[in-house]
Amino acid sequence: MPQHFLVKSEPDVFSWEDQVRNGVEPWTGVRNAQAAKFLRSMAVGDLAFFYHSNIGREIVGVVEVVRPAYPDPTDETGRWVAVDVRAVKPVARPVSLAAIKAEPRLEGIALVRQSRLSVMPISPEHWSVLCEMAGI
Repeated sequence: MPQHFLVKSEPDVFSWEDQVRNGVEPWTGVRNAQAAKFLRSMAVGDLAFFYHSNIGREIVGVVEVVRPAYPDPTDETGRWVAVDVRAVKPVARPVSLAAIKAEPRLEGIALVRQSRLSVMPISPEHWSVLCEMAGI
């Protein structure tokens, strides 16, 4: 059974549209130990919500891990990792941070508890609720 995650990107740096246009893309630049731990735990076939942070603050699509963790090519220290993801589909309805905070079934979700974390796991229950909210 695949694991589920949420990955964040600032849309003015790398957007959902960029992900779709590029097809498979390395998820690089993660420089937080906890977020990197989650990247290391990802396996081929795992799914993640693609979340626009800072601008928009909403879930806009779903990506699939197509290559597990490997040394991040943007990291000269060799400490950090990346995974490769491919766009699966956009959401029918973007799910805003405000809507996530307002949904009682999402109480305790890492996106609210650890708002600065750029990669986080999503429980099967929360994944189901978010898919419902997103129309997928």
